[in-house]
Amino acid sequence: MADEEEWRRARAELNACRGRLGEIADGLYPDVPRVAGTPLLCRDAWIPGAPIPLEEIRLEWDARPVPAAIADPADGLPEGCRTYADAVAALAPPKVFEDRPSYRLVAADPPVLRLGPARYFDGVNVGESVAHELAAGVDGLPLRVRVGDPCDLSRRAALPAVTTVTVTTSGRYVLHRRDASKVAHAGGLYQVMPVGVFQPLGDEPPDLWRCMVREYAEEFLGADEDYGDDFVQEDWPFHQAMTAARDEGRLRARFLGLGVDPLTLALDLLTVVAVDDALFGELFGGLVAVNDEGEVSMAPFDGAVPRPMQPAGAAALGLARRHRAALGL
Repeated sequence: MADEEEWRRARAELNACRGRLGEIADGLYPDVPRVAGTPLLCRDAWIPGAPIPLEEIRLEWDARPVPAAIADPADGLPEGCRTYADAVAALAPPKVFEDRPSYRLVAADPPVLRLGPARYFDGVNVGESVAHELAAGVDGLPLRVRVGDPCDLSRRAALPAVTTVTVTTSGRYVLHRRDASKVAHAGGLYQVMPVGVFQPLGDEPPDLWRCMVREYAEEFLGADEDYGDDFVQEDWPFHQAMTAARDEGRLRARFLGLGVDPLTLALDLLTVVAVDDALFGELFGGLVAVNDEGEVSMAPFDGAVPRPMQPAGAAALGLARRHRAALGL
């Protein structure tokens, strides 16, 4: 049982040094395949040989998946905290930290992804715990050892995020520097945009495109995440404009694969959206410089990968470069 100050120090170390700690965690899995030469862990079957049109990804539903082997570890928590999310909320709350409904990935064989119900804190309680354990220098990393194979989706509730590299035909992509004071995950690292946990809005069925469109509005344009009880996404002009552009081929959305972050065991669905320059101006002319999660900028598609960068972002960028001809870039 850790005392509060000890826990806070380790949490601060984690948030200040995710890049360095990620390099250490990367070395803990020497025999696990990587995505596109990056630290992102995967299984070979998770990376298709060519980009898959987003509409060809088939999402299956398992309403009652087998419970994860490890759910709410109590390793190193301060007294009075039942889960890691409890400790974060009580002792180091970021600006954005809500236990919203989410999806758990229970099986993956692209183009088929099998999902089940979950809550956001299900992922925090294991993923941030194993990262905290490493930051605290715990001998033997017992929790990480219990989790075992990071690509075994039965060991924990693996909540997928959708990581999208947005590239213009003139050769620029949108870059994000995540602010550790605003986010619970990957603070201080660079990332592509938009990125968001795959979550439903209301009682909608799983839909990658709908989720991505909302993330574009929130992260690119600073839109509010509270859509209200009367919101109908198909009637939303921004959704209509994005979808029409995709139907017309001016915007090309493709699935690239999936992988696991070695530090936090976060699981990312990797996608790319290639956008004609004129359309980028039409849709995202109001691109914000700062959003609720950090700073926003544009970077050259063929430039050096910023450091420290979240492995999922580096992987999505690497795969998009590999398949640039198929994407019209």
